[in-house]
Amino acid sequence: MSHEIIDVDQKPELKKWIPLSFQHVFAMFGSTVLVPMLTGLSPSIALFTSGMGTLIYILITKGKVPTYLGSSFAFIVPLITVSASYGVAYAMGASFCVGIFYVIISAIIRKFGVDWLDRVLPPVVIGSVIMVIGLKLAPVAMNMAMYPFADAANGYSGSYVLIAVVTLGIAIFCSIVMKGFFTVIPILIAIVGGYLFTLIMGFIFPAFALIDFQIINDAAWFGLPKFAMPKFALVPIITFLLVSLATIAEHLGDTMVVSKVVGKDFYKDPGLHRTLAGDGVATAFASLFGGPPNTTYGENIGVMAISKVYSVWVIGGAAIIALVLSFIQKVGAIIQTIPTPVMGGISMMLFGIIASAGIRTVVESGVDYSCKRNLTITSVILVIGIGGGMIYLPINESLTFELSGVALATLVGIVLNLILPPSLMKKEDD
Repeated sequence: MSHEIIDVDQKPELKKWIPLSFQHVFAMFGSTVLVPMLTGLSPSIALFTSGMGTLIYILITKGKVPTYLGSSFAFIVPLITVSASYGVAYAMGASFCVGIFYVIISAIIRKFGVDWLDRVLPPVVIGSVIMVIGLKLAPVAMNMAMYPFADAANGYSGSYVLIAVVTLGIAIFCSIVMKGFFTVIPILIAIVGGYLFTLIMGFIFPAFALIDFQIINDAAWFGLPKFAMPKFALVPIITFLLVSLATIAEHLGDTMVVSKVVGKDFYKDPGLHRTLAGDGVATAFASLFGGPPNTTYGENIGVMAISKVYSVWVIGGAAIIALVLSFIQKVGAIIQTIPTPVMGGISMMLFGIIASAGIRTVVESGVDYSCKRNLTITSVILVIGIGGGMIYLPINESLTFELSGVALATLVGIVLNLILPPSLMKKEDD
């Protein structure tokens, strides 16, 4: 890949434009389809809303910010829990409200700046919540990697464990050993490698065959994705809004990183209010079609850093490719044949990376855990979030209010940060 710098507003010639856009598709593909697979949504819809969301983002940011939007990992837990308790439609309704909330926050940022947000969501809260998001998902990864029936009582499967270990090994190898662009797409390479390993093992040992190609044969080549309209309920909305506080902070960080990579201050031009509004409108749009919430993708930022290609035209090309793929039903069928232990193996790494990102947040922000205040906030957030803390209030016979997991941990962390006196910032041994 040429390292000639292509700036944000430059349009590459077609023979370079198409492969450069496909490169971004490869970078986002694994993560974007993994979220709907873990949460019971449609991978084809996720591709559709990812592509459309990116185009919406480009439009709102005046074509000045080369950022790709894909499925957000932060909402995996609320998507699963809300869908199980209320139904997928109510999870989509909550996601729509998140998008509107982003737009409201963007308007406040435009008027008052970001200092107030730093006060409500300092690194000690955000980092701890991100740790909870990753660690809360750890049992999901291990169940997929070990148990054919997602039930430990039936005993684990040796073949599942082997496939998961091989998939995880490929992902680790690509991330640490390989060079260049391959370090940006370890998820995609690991999924393909684990898939091929499962396929070969099934040929050698038919009893362990896990891949059924019938769904691919039955699928049409082209067709419309199956869309789903949202419904609204108070508890799912509150749950998603609390989690969105962490993703807003994530957006601020990603925008800053993109600014550093490209060498432009996107906080000022087109303005942080536009980038957050673009993210919010894209998420609201995704919910109207049954897609997961969107977020700015670090994988694609990595591609730009390696390739030195910052063109928003290239990002837009990737979005159009994702849209085209969403209408090819056999692509969605192939994704559905990916074996559960393959997803379990890659999830073992991905969910750990999410938790590690939280650790990185507090470390790079200089959070001092010899201070009682910081130690208290993180400790309470971790125990409530991972331990299954829950507030359950029956309002009447047909309506109950329930707040748990990541959402409750986020709320408690915000409250503690606001009420604990600054005097507790002194060292533990003072």
